[in-house]
Amino acid sequence: MSLLVSGRRLRAAALASAAVLLAGALAGCSGSSGGGKKEARAGGASAATTSATPPASDDAYRRWGLERPLAAPPAPPAKKLTDGATGGAPQVVRRIPTQDKVVFVTFDDGAEKDPEFLKMAKDLKLPFTMFLTDSISRAGSGYGYFDQLRALGNGIDNHTLTHPNLRTLSADAQKHEICGQQDALEKRFGTRPALFRPPYGNYNDATLAAAGGCGVRAVVLWEVTMQINDMRYAQSDKLRPGDIVLAHFRGPQELKGTSMTGMVTNMLRSIQRQGYTVARLEDYL
Repeated sequence: MSLLVSGRRLRAAALASAAVLLAGALAGCSGSSGGGKKEARAGGASAATTSATPPASDDAYRRWGLERPLAAPPAPPAKKLTDGATGGAPQVVRRIPTQDKVVFVTFDDGAEKDPEFLKMAKDLKLPFTMFLTDSISRAGSGYGYFDQLRALGNGIDNHTLTHPNLRTLSADAQKHEICGQQDALEKRFGTRPALFRPPYGNYNDATLAAAGGCGVRAVVLWEVTMQINDMRYAQSDKLRPGDIVLAHFRGPQELKGTSMTGMVTNMLRSIQRQGYTVARLEDYL
């Protein structure tokens, strides 16, 4: 009887010891995993505090039909392309000189004010620059829509008052179109734009003189245009570092049934597929 009790006690002690070891192992796994997650979150929070725009979540990208987030852009150069410019004719820029695999997204005109794109811009924290035409942007709900996009950190710049072909206008008429929109945007948003995009990409010496006289530092053209489903390239069959991408605020009528958010998703897929990410134009120019 004594031996039986002793055996039972030994087995109980062994089981208790095994339970303690198992609990410790489970706690160790949990602690290691949990600690890793905490470190990742802490690192993300630290990174966010050093950046004006925290990165978007994976879920946000999946919500808009993208499998993964865009890669974080590299740190911008210490000196911008237009730093040191003092009056005179503005620089004409088609691409940003860089070896980094970044491109720059721009939207023109302001005709479409899709509330879903506003949600998309908030979710993805996508950097882009808007070149607005006064007569087009004021239609419908007006500049308030673009003010919300601007509040996300996106730039608003000049695309003339009425979207004419500037090469067909006199020097005075060009000055009215460019300076008039400078005045309108300054009155509406409190700052005078440094960038200007001529409608259709058409300009001449009178355009440059007028833009420079109105405070413009760079005339921004493009090398890539976004179509409905993919891009069209001016000099190549693929993206190159520093390419400026032209897109428009457009709706289903102009996009053959595709929404603006659908077009932007297609654009971002193409950018990712080619190994690029998107940077803020104003950080370089």
